[in-house]
Amino acid sequence: MPRPPAPSPSTWPWKPWVDVAVGVPRPRRPSWPVAPVTAVSIPKLANEEARREALASMRRRASGLLLAMTVVFVVARIAEEDGATWIGYVRATAEAAMVGGLADWFAVTALFRHPLGVPIPHTAVIPSRKDQIGASLGQFLQANFLSGPVVSERVLAARPGARFAEWLTRPASAETVARHLADGLVAATGAMRDEEVQSAIEDLVVTRLRATPVAPVAGRLLGSLTEGGRHREVVDAALRGFDKYLVEQHDELRSRFDRESPWWVPDRVDDRVFERLIAGLRGFIADVVGDPAHEIRGHLDQRLADLVDRLQQDPELIARGEAFKEELLAHPQLRAWTASVWTDAKATLAAQAADPSSTLRQRLEVAVASFGERLAVDDALQAKIDSGLSRFGGYVLDEYAETLSDIILSTVERWDPGVVTGQLELLLGRDLQFIRINGTVVGGLIGLLLHVVSQAIG
Repeated sequence: MPRPPAPSPSTWPWKPWVDVAVGVPRPRRPSWPVAPVTAVSIPKLANEEARREALASMRRRASGLLLAMTVVFVVARIAEEDGATWIGYVRATAEAAMVGGLADWFAVTALFRHPLGVPIPHTAVIPSRKDQIGASLGQFLQANFLSGPVVSERVLAARPGARFAEWLTRPASAETVARHLADGLVAATGAMRDEEVQSAIEDLVVTRLRATPVAPVAGRLLGSLTEGGRHREVVDAALRGFDKYLVEQHDELRSRFDRESPWWVPDRVDDRVFERLIAGLRGFIADVVGDPAHEIRGHLDQRLADLVDRLQQDPELIARGEAFKEELLAHPQLRAWTASVWTDAKATLAAQAADPSSTLRQRLEVAVASFGERLAVDDALQAKIDSGLSRFGGYVLDEYAETLSDIILSTVERWDPGVVTGQLELLLGRDLQFIRINGTVVGGLIGLLLHVVSQAIG
């Protein structure tokens, strides 16, 4: 496939990279617009000072061993001309040890910097090929770890459904989940714009009210109330309440009666008239309440029946109901009420979410605990959870594995080469200094072996 033309580096959506395994550049599939690369800092290693001291100690040991072999070689070479035959074995061993130690010193140093500061080709490998190493690391992880089938298999083997059920059945787990769910609800409501929610509530209320005919609905409600004589309980309660009012407000009613009575009527006459009026009203109320077949009840039943029919059939009443409804919908208090509904709901939710003993938290805890108990004994439900998480994990990695690989590459690209080199040297340097020591020792042994063989042949 031909490579697309390369745009400016700051906006590369197709970023060429080198496959270190084969050394062939190939274009990376576009993911998102790439921002200009800026260096970022790398967190310090754990026990960095201890690692630095250990590296310095091992470097001194390796260099000291190489220096010792050099001194032995010089002394043996001087003494070899007039010395015993065994001096030759010492000289050969020290000479080969020097070669092995120097070769391994060059190899180890070339990983991190140019040996002796000389820019020899293929040295300072890590700082000069940092981006290629990052690309290869991303490719390796994508092929071996960020793989849908691999993750799906591991998810199924981990049995997350059973583990989740076991965790939910612990005493504190239900409370923890309920707390987080309540906090999540509060956060979700807090993320909503109050104006938009209030407008939506207002539109919903207005739309529903405007689509509902007021008078017929009121007629049906009143008809449901009067069906079977259920309204008589309401009438009795109203009459008893009126009787109680007459008793409790006796003095106030007497004062008002006195103010309305002509001035020339004696107070004694007013008292008798007022008391007879109150007694007559209370007696009438007692008669109606005590007699289910009272004449007034029949008149009231007939009037209510007529009203029920008129509310549902009379065009004039229906029109008056619609006019009243439109006046209500146009009233400024309606908007204030709809706004208060959302505000009060948010405040109530926040208060209940913060209170462990609130109804919301208690019901959430009960629901979570109940689900955990069911999940613990329901193998089929556990299998569904395992399968769902397995498919989800596989899907995510199949879709975004290359994006994750891009993240690794872009992160490595932004690292400062010098800092990366220093961190890797602290991580690996101590073991690499062992390689120098091993190279010196192994080189010396090989030199001794070769000298022995040469002496045997000669």
